[in-house]
Amino acid sequence: MPLTNAQTAKIFKALCDENRVAILQLLQSGSKCACDIADHLNLAQSKLSYHMKILCESGFVECWYVGKWTHYKISIEGSLAAITILQALTTIDTDNVASSCESVL
Repeated sequence: MPLTNAQTAKIFKALCDENRVAILQLLQSGSKCACDIADHLNLAQSKLSYHMKILCESGFVECWYVGKWTHYKISIEGSLAAITILQALTTIDTDNVASSCESVL
């Protein structure tokens, strides 16, 4: 089932903040506890929670709980879905190219 425009926008919203990009870069080396992410990026827990909510809702990040600690890791499935969506959005459909202008770039 194709994603709605709102669902697609949610995926790319996750990438439009430098803190969230930094979190993804930190998670490239493996799963991390929320406290480690907050310490490494010097983020307050409430700010980290906000960013992690967006990353998890987008599908880029998965979370799980160990006792009172929340752990995060990059979701391979979410990353592949975002790549597929970006590719679909930016691929020109040569069968349906139309322009109302005389000149086409």
